[in-house]
Amino acid sequence: MNLNQIHNVYFIGIGGIGMSALARYFQNIGKNVSGYDKTPTFLTAELMANGMNIHFEDKISLIPADYYLENTLVIITPAVPVSHSEWNYFLERDYVVKKRAEVLGIITKDTFCFAVAGTHGKTTTSSILGHILYESGADVTAFLGGIVENYNSNLIGNGKTVTVVEADEFDRSFLHLHPDIACVTSMDADHLDVYGDKSAIEDSFREFADKVENKNNLFVPKGLPLEALTIGIDEESTYKAFNIRIEKGFYVFDVQTPTEIIKDLQFGLPGRHNLMNAMMALAMAKTYGTTTESIAKALATFKGIQRRFSYQIKTENLVYVDDYAHHPTEINAVHQAVRELYPNEKVLAIFQPHLFSRTKDFADDFAKSLSQFDEILMLEIYPARELTIEGITSSWLLSKIENPNKKLVSKTDLVPSILASNAKIIITIGAGDIGELVPNIKKALL
Repeated sequence: MNLNQIHNVYFIGIGGIGMSALARYFQNIGKNVSGYDKTPTFLTAELMANGMNIHFEDKISLIPADYYLENTLVIITPAVPVSHSEWNYFLERDYVVKKRAEVLGIITKDTFCFAVAGTHGKTTTSSILGHILYESGADVTAFLGGIVENYNSNLIGNGKTVTVVEADEFDRSFLHLHPDIACVTSMDADHLDVYGDKSAIEDSFREFADKVENKNNLFVPKGLPLEALTIGIDEESTYKAFNIRIEKGFYVFDVQTPTEIIKDLQFGLPGRHNLMNAMMALAMAKTYGTTTESIAKALATFKGIQRRFSYQIKTENLVYVDDYAHHPTEINAVHQAVRELYPNEKVLAIFQPHLFSRTKDFADDFAKSLSQFDEILMLEIYPARELTIEGITSSWLLSKIENPNKKLVSKTDLVPSILASNAKIIITIGAGDIGELVPNIKKALL
């Protein structure tokens, strides 16, 4: 497919974090961009402010009249139901309809492509890498799954020859990519509604890793069962972080690479998982040829990503953090970070489970992860693309949490319940629409 012949790009699910990055990209290169989404959000408001025509009703008459078969590309998100009338309209008329991952594969095929895979850490790692490459002067475009604070966007740069992409394992999307340098941050079980079991998802990651022919261009954490160069924190590996300390809220650390020791790097995101993400980005950038000086400067200036341990309030008496964590491993990482930063303070966690299937598959692990916090408030499950599963409820999950300081709350009762707590550290956690509640929670706490 020749993108030069396309004048219009129509998105079904334009407000998704990955879809909106593509929408920005196509607008940047001069295409007409419009689309549908189920509900208005902060993201759709931004896109509309940038001139995109977006509607929120599944109605064929709202498709622009000049989006003809021969000049229009239609991009869909996997969350769209097969009964969607606009989608079926395009299919019945033989429009070119592609998944987001397929389009990313087409865009990046003729570029030098960095691909970041893994069940956790993709967005942070690819954002740090995109920031390093952009700051070093590389001709890069980075397509990201989060809003990077430095740029207030999920798209960094407008380069033509180098791309950074998140290699998404959901429905094996990452197999559409053609990576030159890649990493796999983790291979935990997830998306079992698609894969069935852990061995199937691991097989899929191995298939992705096999797309990188030169194994000196593939990076994994020490211990991950893939043929690749290794990244470690305080353990022998190809790239090793050591002499780690916290100074004025920053990690300060040294790195052993295959060719040098880099002293006193600074990085501002909390948690050992984020230090590992920074190390992954460093190794990939070094392999590409980015200078040590450029890497050091970019790591020190990286401000983070919205909804990734994102400080909303940070005062002597109160700290409020918002995080996208939606898997037990990610919740454990948030807990590790908050305990490292605030070791003796009471922590209230507000959690919104994401997907009935994920809640069912990892219920015991969720219960164990959440029990570590001093106090837990839980919202109802956010269904996303799924129908309900009988017996799988937030109340059922809450019953598994051993910590007695727990409560199921509605969105209406959430703010009063938070205000009733005497916790100094408050964290909202989840990948559903809990992010839309953050401004009101912040306003009530100030």
